[in-house]
Amino acid sequence: MSTSTRDIPTASTAAPRGNARWWGLAIIALAQFMVIMDASIIGVALPEMQAALGFSPHTLSWVFNAYVIALAGLLLLGGRLSDLFGPRRMFALGWVILGIGSLVAGVAGDVPVELIGRVLQGAGSALIAPAALTMLMMLFGSDPRELTRAMAFYGAAAPAGGTAGVFLGGVITEFASWPWVFYINIPIAAVILIFMWKALPGGKVGARGSVDTMGALTVTVGLAALVYGIIRSEAAGWASAEPWIALGLGVLLLMLFVIIQRVKREPLVRLSIFRSPNLGAANVAQVMLGAAWIPMWFFLNLYLQQVLGFTAFPAGAALLPMTTLIMVGMILLAPRVIAAFGPKVPIVVGLLVLAAGLGWMAFVSPDGGYWVDAFLPSLVVAFGQALAFIPSLQTAIAAAPPEEGGLASGIVNTSYQVGSAVGLAVVSAIAAAFGASRLGDPVALTQGYSAAFIAAGALALIGALLTMIFFRGRSAG
Repeated sequence: MSTSTRDIPTASTAAPRGNARWWGLAIIALAQFMVIMDASIIGVALPEMQAALGFSPHTLSWVFNAYVIALAGLLLLGGRLSDLFGPRRMFALGWVILGIGSLVAGVAGDVPVELIGRVLQGAGSALIAPAALTMLMMLFGSDPRELTRAMAFYGAAAPAGGTAGVFLGGVITEFASWPWVFYINIPIAAVILIFMWKALPGGKVGARGSVDTMGALTVTVGLAALVYGIIRSEAAGWASAEPWIALGLGVLLLMLFVIIQRVKREPLVRLSIFRSPNLGAANVAQVMLGAAWIPMWFFLNLYLQQVLGFTAFPAGAALLPMTTLIMVGMILLAPRVIAAFGPKVPIVVGLLVLAAGLGWMAFVSPDGGYWVDAFLPSLVVAFGQALAFIPSLQTAIAAAPPEEGGLASGIVNTSYQVGSAVGLAVVSAIAAAFGASRLGDPVALTQGYSAAFIAAGALALIGALLTMIFFRGRSAG
């Protein structure tokens, strides 16, 4: 059954108007904030969780990875379901699943239950994120200027969520207990479920058809195997067969996913969507932004705590200036730059500035100080991220036809999350090879973290070069 464009809601016919739209944007931005926060809030609580639940050093990282892999692997399915059944319904269902997963993760008494809770959280977020972006387009898509402004607020919620996760994780772990890093989601989900119905647009986007279950299964398991193989290479070594088997399985499953999408009558991802001008280039930029930004944030936090001696609470606070700058840059600067130069220039310049900031950050020293080694270079990388994120995100969404807004949202969210997961796995392996696993040795740790910043900077530089080559013209769509 072919996709129909009939009954596609528009900002003028199906979306709340006036102030209600901005309340809707607040809910959508909060959703983005929570999706990213749930990936970062567990960082400070990991030692307590390890002691309470019996995680081994090699399995502890799966508290993070279980969430991110479920999120990245199911985002395409979430986008498709949003197109089929309506974004507001999927948005609500996502919050219900996220709340249930948060409860399971909080009450868990052993490792398997904890990981089940994290997978449920990731699955809920995979429904929330593409539905949120689709509804943002429905609310503001009729006015390019308002859309850019709304995208800026949405984009700024991501770094705010990442830093708030570290900050709140420290506060909650210090003054309450580790289960509360999960329980905090439950009242927020309840409030959103109560107030979302009048502020967010209803109805279906217009797609019809079935759900590609096999496609969703192959892409999710394939991504999980790929990330697992990279992570296991650090512990098992590249001479071991285990990481190579996992990587091979991941590649085969992802190739099978592409084949399924080519031959299936109603695929999860219509591959011809990538013929849309600049959609592929914008998604590549999002992949490289995630691959560079998340490792930077992860290892800068470790440098502050394990080398400079910051405790959890001050380390979270130390990242607030970076977050403030990136939010201001996304909200105030990015829309003006896009209006003046189009999306290509800020994407390329932003990735180059991000690479330069990471190069500066690579000069960290074991006897360094916060202001020179962390504060100043973090402002440079924040400026670069602020320039590049919004135009690449907006291009990736605007390039798709309206009836496939959920699919485009799922693709761009998947691109960023896959970049984050794979980038962190690769950079972590490089950092470990240069000494980042030698706890208690500041010199070795610093060498490992420096290697991580160099690797992340190289990824940002590759992203800039790819954007220069493949991004055509000034148009966002």
